[in-house]
Amino acid sequence: MTIHLGDFLQSIVEIPTLLIIVILTLGVILVNGWTDAPNAIATMVSTRSMSAKKSIILAAVFNFLGVFIMTSINATVAQTIANMVDFGGDPHDSIIALCAALFAIVLWATAAWYFGIPTSESHALIAGISGAAIALQGGIGGINPSEWIKVIYGIVFSTLLGFGLGFLFTKMNQIFFRRIPRQKSNNFFKNGQIAAGAGMAFMHGAQDGQKFMGIFMLGIFLGQGQGSVSNFIIPVWMMILCSVVMAIGTSIGGYKIIKTVGMDMVKMEKYQGFSADMAGAVSLLVSSIFGLPVSTTHTKTTAIMGVGAANRLSSINWSTVKDMVWAWVLTFPGCGLVGYLMALLFMKIF
Repeated sequence: MTIHLGDFLQSIVEIPTLLIIVILTLGVILVNGWTDAPNAIATMVSTRSMSAKKSIILAAVFNFLGVFIMTSINATVAQTIANMVDFGGDPHDSIIALCAALFAIVLWATAAWYFGIPTSESHALIAGISGAAIALQGGIGGINPSEWIKVIYGIVFSTLLGFGLGFLFTKMNQIFFRRIPRQKSNNFFKNGQIAAGAGMAFMHGAQDGQKFMGIFMLGIFLGQGQGSVSNFIIPVWMMILCSVVMAIGTSIGGYKIIKTVGMDMVKMEKYQGFSADMAGAVSLLVSSIFGLPVSTTHTKTTAIMGVGAANRLSSINWSTVKDMVWAWVLTFPGCGLVGYLMALLFMKIF
């Protein structure tokens, strides 16, 4: 099942609650552009392989291509997110719960962005809708454990693979290029990093773009009074809209995250930035193929840690890492609790 652009525009005019859902969903995608999308281009900006403005344009283009191509091949990630919770059979209550969850995600992510901490909006999204579902159902009956377990697998898999590949690619590049003059190798890695950064942006679109479009489709169906749709086809107009909004978010708020991820955590040379981008892109590709909803933030930052560890552990700024880890740990209970409380509040008001 899908929805055409004309039908969508007519629906948001006729159904005011649907318009609210759309605004909140686009708000979450915009915030994702502030916080998650900059991870894809942080290293190429920090190593001066490409300027920030050009990197943002590159990220926007390849985010869209990632959304379009990977969704056409395998939309499992979007289906997983949309089926992760059961808001119940009442579309009105479900809409309230979904609005509360989206509102909670925006609050959580904006606070983290203010402090320059790269949180995972993927995990905030999962936590927010889960907390809202628990509030709506009065217990954990609204959680689908078979879909939730994929998130746990994704966290472990992406963290280990990102760190391991970051370490491995760095060591390989050090060995293969040890006899090549620095200037020559820098030119290679500068171009290679642009290509790898494009790949990272592509895979960000494949992963995060699918997650948020899954919620977008869920919101549209609920707004139209359809509470039981589990299989759907994401329309091209939605892919374009989400990619553009995400790019706008990156352009207006992504510099804090670029600084934290690309500059503060590990001081990198071009070959290290290339290694981190390749590690992140490969990890996200493998995760997408297996339909695991993983965090691009976790994947990229652990890849950078692996790059730093390949030289020496002391090259990693553990103070920055500690702040990020605390943000990661607190995202599930924190955003889940906010989603739960917002759902209770919204149900009383509406």
